[in-house]
Amino acid sequence: MAEFTETTPWLTIIGLGEDGWEGLPGASRAALDAAELVAGSARHLALLPGLRAERLEWPVPFADGIPILLAQRGRRVAMLASGDPFWFGAGSSVTRHLGAHEWHALPAPSTFGLAAARLGWPLEQVSCLGLHAAPLARLRPQLHSGERLLLLLRDGAAVAALARYLVDHDFGASTMSVLEALGGPHERRREVAACDFDLADVRHPVAVAVQVAGTGMALPCRTGLPDDAFAHDGQITKQKVRALALCALAPRPGERLWDIGAGSGSIGIEWLLAHPRCEAVAIERDPERAMRLRANADRLGVDRLALVTGRAPDALAGLPPPDAVFIGGGLNDALLAQLWRLLPQGCRVVAHAVTLESEALLSDWQARVGGSLTRIELAEAAPLGTRRAWRASYPIVQWSATR
Repeated sequence: MAEFTETTPWLTIIGLGEDGWEGLPGASRAALDAAELVAGSARHLALLPGLRAERLEWPVPFADGIPILLAQRGRRVAMLASGDPFWFGAGSSVTRHLGAHEWHALPAPSTFGLAAARLGWPLEQVSCLGLHAAPLARLRPQLHSGERLLLLLRDGAAVAALARYLVDHDFGASTMSVLEALGGPHERRREVAACDFDLADVRHPVAVAVQVAGTGMALPCRTGLPDDAFAHDGQITKQKVRALALCALAPRPGERLWDIGAGSGSIGIEWLLAHPRCEAVAIERDPERAMRLRANADRLGVDRLALVTGRAPDALAGLPPPDAVFIGGGLNDALLAQLWRLLPQGCRVVAHAVTLESEALLSDWQARVGGSLTRIELAEAAPLGTRRAWRASYPIVQWSATR
């Protein structure tokens, strides 16, 4: 059995292309020659028929193979992965279980890089998404006419589903370049408009390059989506007020929001749209509203929104701590008191009040613990007989404070 030290990794993660052994650089070939065990999917192992080492076929689902791999510590192991293992690949799924000294990686060109090279697209101006196991709704924020997308998909059925998704959202004029087995002897490229998609023989592995075109609604690259972007029963923080709330909440990458009394989910959804690493938990006591909220999140491409159906503060028990809290419904003194005990130092709190009673409550809390108190009064021009006049909405009082 080989001996290892803290400077000698036992696991080498090797990026493999569709050209198999011929496409591997010298370092990757040497690692395979030295390996006692080579782990990989059936497709990857088939690309290397001349291996002398013991083979381990990776099971499905992928997660089931991780404990099997970890049990090989003490042996010299090579793990095969597609292209660049750390760009929507298997690499990080494994290395999160390992110390830094236990592994090293030898990446190959990624599918994204190969696709850009075939199409002549500047990769830094392209949105790249791995949708092997993710819903197509993840695309929704990227659907703007003129945008270029590179997508990794599971199989031919997923490519057909992508075409239907584009058509259903009025982007059927988009051009789809279907790229199969990039970099290998069976590479193939075909182009078709989404609305005319009829390819029945798409083979795995497959990527699709999309030049977005059509008349569908593009989600704006700012806070304050139009109200009709959300299904709701009137329980919604309206567009302009929502923009002011998100300004006060100030989402940052990797931060988590609690959206209490979430209603349509508009605040939590826009928090998630601010950055792909933002997290949010929506707390809504009404089951019908909760179902509508879930549908809004899925349709707008933020399926990662966590949903708790229940009444705060009881429903907050056991939730991971937030970096910011928005209270849009269910505001009362007991809730604020419980939050002030629960929340970590530095947590930002924003609450809205419409009634005189809740306004008085926020005024009292601002006097006790500080923060800013803002009265928001909006009016829009509306017909009045044969002329126009200002129609005022109910004023909103916003309290913004830091725990």
